[in-house]
Amino acid sequence: MTRILQTGAATRQAGVQLTTVIPVRIRRHGGRKRVVPAPTDAHTIAEHDPPMLTALTRAFHWQRLIEEGVMKSGSEIARREGLHPTTVNELLRLTLLSPAMVQAILAGRQPKALSLLWLKNHELPAAWDAQQALFDALDA
Repeated sequence: MTRILQTGAATRQAGVQLTTVIPVRIRRHGGRKRVVPAPTDAHTIAEHDPPMLTALTRAFHWQRLIEEGVMKSGSEIARREGLHPTTVNELLRLTLLSPAMVQAILAGRQPKALSLLWLKNHELPAAWDAQQALFDALDA
């Protein structure tokens, strides 16, 4: 199982360390690597969104590279990965999701209307409570 840990620089200043663990497995399928969620709870019927899982994994990996000083910015990551800088920066915004929402996405319990395209096209509130209210409104 792959473990991706993220610690926020802003929270370190306040003496609190935030860690995000994304339980995923990377499998080969037809010669390509595919991100597959690790089993979480067998009692719920989960509907995983593979593009969103891949995007979350990449975003937290890239955020860790920036925080550790391996990369200086999203633009540098884009050059190295052969992607457009806008794509990288849109995905890096996913690291601002509340831990509860990240866990819901990983468990396949995200709101039905929530997709990677929706997240890319909408501005997320910075406050986690406001994010939760926004996501709750998507299910209504």
